[in-house]
Amino acid sequence: METPASTCRPTARRRGGRRTATALVAIAAALPLIGTATPSASAAPPMSVPMDPGDSAKFAKLNRQIEKLDKEYGGDLAKLKDAQYAAQKALSKSNDLQKDLVEARNLVAQLAATQYMTGGEDPTVSFLADANPSDMLSNATLVSHLAQNKAAKVAQIQKLVDDQLAARKKAQLKMTELKKEIKDLKSRKAQIQQLVKKYKPESPSIGMGGVTPRMLKVKNTLDLEMGPFPTIGCVRHTGDPQDHGTGHACDFMVTTGGVMAGGSAKAQGDRTAEYAISHASALGIKYVIWRQRIYDMRSPGWRMMENRGGVTANHYDHVHVSVF
Repeated sequence: METPASTCRPTARRRGGRRTATALVAIAAALPLIGTATPSASAAPPMSVPMDPGDSAKFAKLNRQIEKLDKEYGGDLAKLKDAQYAAQKALSKSNDLQKDLVEARNLVAQLAATQYMTGGEDPTVSFLADANPSDMLSNATLVSHLAQNKAAKVAQIQKLVDDQLAARKKAQLKMTELKKEIKDLKSRKAQIQQLVKKYKPESPSIGMGGVTPRMLKVKNTLDLEMGPFPTIGCVRHTGDPQDHGTGHACDFMVTTGGVMAGGSAKAQGDRTAEYAISHASALGIKYVIWRQRIYDMRSPGWRMMENRGGVTANHYDHVHVSVF
């Protein structure tokens, strides 16, 4: 014969399970909206986010424009490439977060389906009820962990939604900035083409390490006027060589071993960058990079660059000089 307690407990437990299942179903229903459609004004669930609303296609189109400008405007547009790098990084982060959201959606849908199939009862509670008394303590600990983990997962999903929204906005902002850079370069087309015409393109040479005669002249001039430097590195083909790969660039190191330049080393870098810019017209210098900033003669003025994650990558230990 059943006691009142034995008849009431499952009912209460079932109600609690149904409430949990209902909450999970609601989340699972909301999550598929992530990555499907832009929310309307009348039905705008807070977790709705359009999945890559043409961003990748827009970015691909911008990349094609950059490739074309590179050929027309005298080679490596490092200033523009930095804006391109920033947009690519932001878009990749946004897409990675979108994948995480899809995985989280699937997990919540599975939890909701499991509870529905068990009559709305929380499977962790059912697991505990079916356990042998001798295993009760260890099982109770496990169930507690599972329950907490589930709650943490739901909270994590909301954070993913917020992070993905922020990443999407940043990606779109970076692409807007990239469009502006392209537009600015196109508006200066006549001046830039005149500048490029002034410096007839040179071919890499054999017997000088592959540097062009113009780059060799710039190297020797800067070494004479601003040196000696710990090291001057020119031709390389590893990593992302850009102008280094064609003999059109040299790095004038003011420190070694990836050490941030300070004191006299920083002063030497400052003087080298200033000299290169002020004599750019006479020497055929295309752009200068120093301390995470770039000065491109095709679009004059210092501009901050995207963080590449290290002293050398951000040009804090050397001055990069590229020539036409």
